[in-house]
Amino acid sequence: MSDATTDDLERWGGVGAWSAAPELTSMQTLLWRAERHPVQSSTSTVVIDLDRAPDWDRFVAATDWGVRLVRRLRQRVVEPVVPTAAPTWADDPTFDLAYHLRRERVADREEMLDHAAQIALRPFDRTRPPWEGVLFEGMPDGAAYVLKIHHALADPLGTVQLLSVLQSGRRAHTPRKPVGDEVVAPSEPDPVDLAVTGLRTGVASLPEAAASTVRRLGAAAAHPRGVVSSTLRYGASVRRLLTQAAPPSPELSPRTGRMWSFVTVDAPLGPLREVARLGGGTLDDAAVALVLGGLRRYHARRGSTVAEIPVGVRVSLDRADDLGNRFAGALISGPLAIEDPVDRVAAVRGEVLSLHTERALEVLDATAPLLNRMPSFVGAAALRTAEAPDAFVLTLPGPPRRRYMAGAEVQGMYVLGPLPGAALTVCVVTCGDTACVGVNVDASAVADLRGLEECLAEGVEEMVAAGQAVGPT
Repeated sequence: MSDATTDDLERWGGVGAWSAAPELTSMQTLLWRAERHPVQSSTSTVVIDLDRAPDWDRFVAATDWGVRLVRRLRQRVVEPVVPTAAPTWADDPTFDLAYHLRRERVADREEMLDHAAQIALRPFDRTRPPWEGVLFEGMPDGAAYVLKIHHALADPLGTVQLLSVLQSGRRAHTPRKPVGDEVVAPSEPDPVDLAVTGLRTGVASLPEAAASTVRRLGAAAAHPRGVVSSTLRYGASVRRLLTQAAPPSPELSPRTGRMWSFVTVDAPLGPLREVARLGGGTLDDAAVALVLGGLRRYHARRGSTVAEIPVGVRVSLDRADDLGNRFAGALISGPLAIEDPVDRVAAVRGEVLSLHTERALEVLDATAPLLNRMPSFVGAAALRTAEAPDAFVLTLPGPPRRRYMAGAEVQGMYVLGPLPGAALTVCVVTCGDTACVGVNVDASAVADLRGLEECLAEGVEEMVAAGQAVGPT
């Protein structure tokens, strides 16, 4: 048995337990109920470039194996009749793979990306498992698989991890693959029963909640100054996090959020890591600097002088210089006036580090349980409270080695995230030794879409050149 096969079997052996929680988490519940697709969307799209069109029957069989191995992919969300409890996952008794997976023919990659954007804009049928896959054939240089998936099922990081795990390390078919356990599905949860159970649980917790409130009030009475001071500091932190770090650019507005356009760019990973090292930052910082470099060129092309723009970034909640696994979104002032890529990385690193002193980074996680007990429009309004960035930038670890899907080699993996009020969302996925840059652009906010695409490509070239000028040490 080859090393690739052994590695595959080890990965596949543990994937069956992926995302096995019976209920949605507080944040998943908030995003599910507050979604107003596509303007306030929680849907991500993944585009996977393949070196060839896989045999359709083999591809269908591989997908069928995957959804049998990962039970969550055959489950749908069931809501209580009133929001007294979290939604729960339940097996879809009418699950039909043919509904979720299909194939289409396109002439080239540009047409495929246009189709992918239109697929992403269509809302899910919430009575079915929230995912959809399309294999695009007919392109002269290979094929592409497009997967649309809801955040309640998997966030962008979880989606990339799941795809990386299910893919194979060799082109040939692997016999005797592990299969999912045959589990007798429980009866369909009743929305009324879910609501009643949630209400009973809430009532049962009232005595402990009351006792906790009394203890806190007693502590506040004993140390009133400290409580007032802490409350004021927390409130100030909330205000800073909810307001824009820089004024929005006039070149990236107005935004409707209803016209999505997908762009992809590749970059060698080594030079990007080198630029990050030279600037004293991380790959996340280099990704932000890369996007800012492209936007700086776009503003210059448009004859617009903008010194900085608001940029959404991911911040570690472990406050250990981005070494943790818990993250929150926050805004920084992204410098457009800095021409040198290394200096730009250093400036971004300084902005990100300053966020680690903010006490309210977890404010949304803290308030989500309360918001989930209210009508969905309240949660939707809460998510719109924070000022939207001009750009949101995210970096995700992808498969470190060569992967295959039904015999076709994976040549790139691009995540196209939703537009949470932003003009563009950029996801950088590390795929082997390549950084796959996926950009979702609000076409209503950009006057020259082709020009923006060219400027982003030039920004990538600029970063790569800066990293190659020094080379790895």
